[in-house]
Amino acid sequence: MWPRIPALLAALCVAALLGACDGGGPKFRNVDITGADYAKDFALTDHNGKARTLADFRGKAVVVFFGFTRCPDVCPTTMVELKQVMAKLGADADRVQVLFVTLDPERDTPAVLSQYVPAFDPRFLGMYTDPASTLKTAKDFKVYFEKRAGSSPQDYTLDHTAASFVYDPSGRLRLYVKHDQLATLAEDLRTLLAGS
Repeated sequence: MWPRIPALLAALCVAALLGACDGGGPKFRNVDITGADYAKDFALTDHNGKARTLADFRGKAVVVFFGFTRCPDVCPTTMVELKQVMAKLGADADRVQVLFVTLDPERDTPAVLSQYVPAFDPRFLGMYTDPASTLKTAKDFKVYFEKRAGSSPQDYTLDHTAASFVYDPSGRLRLYVKHDQLATLAEDLRTLLAGS
């Protein structure tokens, strides 16, 4: 029985040390994916026709949401909630860039995106690319989407991942935000902005 006590004490010490050094990093309300090996960058065009990569937004926290303008529910709801997040941030909102990446470049033309996206907040940018690159970008972000036929060839809809990805101001992917957790995003963005 006595020889087991040193082993037990050693195990307790290791557990205590591990608990004491949990990284000391920030605590987030949303899913912390710091260090993820995907979605490290993108090459898209904004609704003004300007080619963009993640580096263009260095110094800002970046929120990326994939959707489509004819989405009947999740997309407009998400955009309204992101507008509310910006309102909660006050002056800090100028240090945040929201990007709406269309999964439907066939119908979401630059003209459509330039009307739809800024209607939620003039600071928001609609992003697009060609269909093949859209698929590649979605795969790089591990975003699922699939076309569902409608009553006519142009009347289709899309099933898609309903979540946002958040980068810190240095361009590191940090958070995965489920669509029903957007109410907590302002707090996490303040944390990211304070750490930059």
